[in-house]
Amino acid sequence: MSGTDNPPGNPAGNPPVGSPDDPPGLDLGRLREHLDRERPGLVRGALRARLIEGGRSNLTYAVTDGVSRWVVRRPPLGHVLATAHDMTREHRVISALSDTPVPVPGTVLLCEDPEVLGAPFYVMDFVDGTPYRTSAQLAAIGPERTRAVVLGLVDTLVDLHAVDPAAAGLDDFGRPEGFLERQLRRWGKQLEASGSRELPGIAELHAALGKALPAAPAPTVVHGDYRLDNVLVGDDDQVRAVLDWEMSTLGDPLTDLGLLVMYSEQETVPDAPVSTTGDAPGHPSAQELVERYAERSGRDTSAIDWYTAFAYFKLAVILEGIHYRYTLGQTVGAGFDRIGSLVPAFIDRGLLKLRLQPQED
Repeated sequence: MSGTDNPPGNPAGNPPVGSPDDPPGLDLGRLREHLDRERPGLVRGALRARLIEGGRSNLTYAVTDGVSRWVVRRPPLGHVLATAHDMTREHRVISALSDTPVPVPGTVLLCEDPEVLGAPFYVMDFVDGTPYRTSAQLAAIGPERTRAVVLGLVDTLVDLHAVDPAAAGLDDFGRPEGFLERQLRRWGKQLEASGSRELPGIAELHAALGKALPAAPAPTVVHGDYRLDNVLVGDDDQVRAVLDWEMSTLGDPLTDLGLLVMYSEQETVPDAPVSTTGDAPGHPSAQELVERYAERSGRDTSAIDWYTAFAYFKLAVILEGIHYRYTLGQTVGAGFDRIGSLVPAFIDRGLLKLRLQPQED
């Protein structure tokens, strides 16, 4: 696995990479003892590891014994109680999808005992692949391959939404009834928690979304953060693994599509920690992505503008939260000083999706 989650920022303030023999947050000696006890014979040499940089909250490490490679996921340092459940959910959904057409890493074990590493964690197989995060990365492989990669991303999303939750053992993985209403409330509360400044139009966007809730289709497993840099793509341009399932649940599948459309519309902002690939040569248009999804899934996508507007609102709230923590000195990273200036543009684009005029400052 050559990469992992790379959302717009790292609010958790992940620690520095450290040395291969002593990565921060991962006691290799205790990990080796646990693996030897639970999976005897798996590890054949001294363990070395590196922290894979990037990520919303959970810490991800590439681990090797010199022969085999694995990936370890654990909650961020100092946030164990708030995120410990994520480990069980992530491990559960990846394990459940292993026998479906959705490409996911194989799971090795889940450890819910915080005494081993200081927090629950799980181990999964290492998957070779590239997480394309920028238009420049896609430009390097050319327009034809870029088109194939992005269309393959849509096809994989269709495969995910075609999974029968009950057949996969995920029928109790979430509460799909009232899903959109709860999502709006959740992100509204997130906004209130980081309300350090006036944001023209954000309240109007939130209210307009609530007034125009679409009729939700049949619920499916949703990823919750589905985009190009949350998958690994192989040298054959096929999606090898879908990563970062910490926001997955049962809900409205078009929320995944709306997020994908939103990201595909973004223009590159130099040095900003927001994934942008939509202006790469050969990248299909947002309309083409929606049409391909509709044709292959058979779902009605006529309300996609609402779902895309919701994605803009959601990302505006996330970015505002990062900006708020940055102003308090609680998180650092390249480009974080400019995140606050990006928020109004996402609000305006969300309003325009709902045929509303952006607010004047």
